[in-house]
Amino acid sequence: MDIVTSRVPAFIQSLKETRLSGLRPVTEFFDHNRLSRPADLNTATSRISYNTRYFSGNYAVIIAALAVYALLTNLFLVFGLLFFVGGFAAINKFGADPLQVGDHVVTQKSLYIGLFVIGVPLLYLGAPLSTFFWLVGASSVLILGHASLIEPGVESEYGAVQEQV
Repeated sequence: MDIVTSRVPAFIQSLKETRLSGLRPVTEFFDHNRLSRPADLNTATSRISYNTRYFSGNYAVIIAALAVYALLTNLFLVFGLLFFVGGFAAINKFGADPLQVGDHVVTQKSLYIGLFVIGVPLLYLGAPLSTFFWLVGASSVLILGHASLIEPGVESEYGAVQEQV
C-alpha cells in the first residue's frame, strides 16, 4: 500500500507536466466571438486540422469527462468490469494451488472457467460495445463541431508565414 501512495503524487505531477500542460484557457476554448460558420469544406477541414492540434488537451478532457459520464450512467457495465478485475485478482492471489472441496478438486483452470461463465453474460448485459461506440460518436460530434466552428486565432496565420520563410 505504501508503494501505491508514494507513486500517486509522482504520477499526478507527471500527468500535469505532460498531458495537462497543453490545456488552453476555458475563456479561449469557449470564445463565442470566434464562432462562425465555415465558408466551404476546405475552410472547415483546415479549421479542424488546426484546432484539433491547438485544443488537443481540452479535447482529451472532454473525452475523459464523457467516459466518466458513460460509466456513471451504466452501472451494470461497471459492476461487470469490477467482477472481472476482482475475479482475476482473487484467482491469482488465492487460487494458485488446487483446493479440495469434498470429493472434488477445484483447480485454477476451473476457477477461470467459472469466472468467464458468470462474467461474460454480466459484461454482455452491461453493453460495453454500445457504450464504446456512444463515446466515439459523442466525442466526435462535439470535437469536430467545435473544431470546425471556432476560427483559428491570429497566431495560426503567423505560423504559416514562418513556415514559408
